[in-house]
Amino acid sequence: MLVSMSAVLLLGLLIWFLLRIRYLRWADLLLCGTFGFLLARTVAAPLVQALLDGVSGFLGQLRF
Repeated sequence: MLVSMSAVLLLGLLIWFLLRIRYLRWADLLLCGTFGFLLARTVAAPLVQALLDGVSGFLGQLRF
């Protein structure tokens, strides 16, 4: 749940920034789509959530 809230906050800020500078492309469309799935919790949301959990787990294991 903590990762979901962080992801929603981060994606929300990125979407606001992109709308502010009027710069939206395909990558931004995917960003907005992910944000929508996290907020709506549709039937596809568990798949998106599993993907985000996998990415966050992977990033958590990286050592710099």
